[in-house]
Amino acid sequence: MAESVVTIDRLGAQGDGVADTSAGPLFVPFALPGERVNVARSKDRGEIVALLESSPQRIEPACRHFGDCGGCAIQHLEDAAYRDWKRGKVVEALRARGIDAPVADLVPCAPGSRRRVTYSARRTQAGILLGYHAAMSDRIVDIAEDPITVPAIVERLDDLRRLAGALATGSEPFRLAVTATQSGLDIQATGLPKLTQPVRLAAADLAARAGFARLSLEGDILVEPRKPRVTFGSVTVEPPPGAFLQATAQAEAAMAGLVLGHLGRVKRVADLFSGCGTFALRLAAAAEVHAAESDAAALAALDRGFRSAGGALRRVTTEKRDLFRRPLAAAELDRFDGVVFDPPRAGAEDQSKQIAKSAVPLVAAVSCNPGTLARDLAILTAGGYRLTQVVPIDQFLWSPHVEAVALLEKPRKRR
Repeated sequence: MAESVVTIDRLGAQGDGVADTSAGPLFVPFALPGERVNVARSKDRGEIVALLESSPQRIEPACRHFGDCGGCAIQHLEDAAYRDWKRGKVVEALRARGIDAPVADLVPCAPGSRRRVTYSARRTQAGILLGYHAAMSDRIVDIAEDPITVPAIVERLDDLRRLAGALATGSEPFRLAVTATQSGLDIQATGLPKLTQPVRLAAADLAARAGFARLSLEGDILVEPRKPRVTFGSVTVEPPPGAFLQATAQAEAAMAGLVLGHLGRVKRVADLFSGCGTFALRLAAAAEVHAAESDAAALAALDRGFRSAGGALRRVTTEKRDLFRRPLAAAELDRFDGVVFDPPRAGAEDQSKQIAKSAVPLVAAVSCNPGTLARDLAILTAGGYRLTQVVPIDQFLWSPHVEAVALLEKPRKRR
């Protein structure tokens, strides 16, 4: 690779420094705006050989693995500039769709708060690797610390490594999704070849002796000494293996507060892409809720949580429905006073088109992808909705990802 000296002009969407050169943008990981760097260049990527002039915004990273591990992209930027960059990702996504909306300050994320992580693992001749992939690589960086994650997980890294060793029958990489719940760690292994019964039993025994709440393999429970439990508002839910939960409890509370503040006085709410009930079970304290979701196990957990409340909630109904293939139609939506939707990263384009045609007066849109959120909001505003607030939430600390909640309203048509 050829070496050259460049000046970094800006931060890119993925956290790389970007130098605008005569040959086009050059992306330099771990470089900051204003820095002069000597880089080894290959096409549009550059690797820092020497940092010639450092930015005053550069700080010491929080983790010893930063720069090798690909789990974090931007630990080296001071906090105020980092918050501006994260908020700016939402602002720019909206602007690209022609949306000029009020965007609030970023809701921050504290270190040591992430309760749901996915580690990669692999057996090597030197032992078990457990950690995150290096950036743009299939190489696993074996971690000794993890400053983004709750202590309840980090303190068990050695036990998780031993569990990975019990599961790894060959050298193929696999994943351990780990969630810290109120009753202990909930662990799901995926990507493994078919395991023999002795291996399954040995892994189950190790998990039980380690005090984990549950170990499952591709959704199949191997051992469950205690039901994993999480609380949404006042309701305790037992999520199924591999269930989606918001990555941090603090971000979930911030999102729920915004959604309830917007929809808290309505009588009937549709919760689309409801999962296990993050919003539905909170909203049901004051409103009737219809929850739609394609994951039957998640819906069953939501329903059990509702029934366990012993009549303390308003009526909650559930519907197993693929909202990508069969979104709720405008005529179905018109019986609701409010809608909240929280889709995967792909967004909710077809569902947004139906909401736009509806007469629902209040909508709360939750998203982990500013690009697809902006697309969906453009559909809604074209359909007569007014965007009243957008709040970016830093649920994924030191990564390029940012959550956002958008609140919209449409005047009721007079009959």
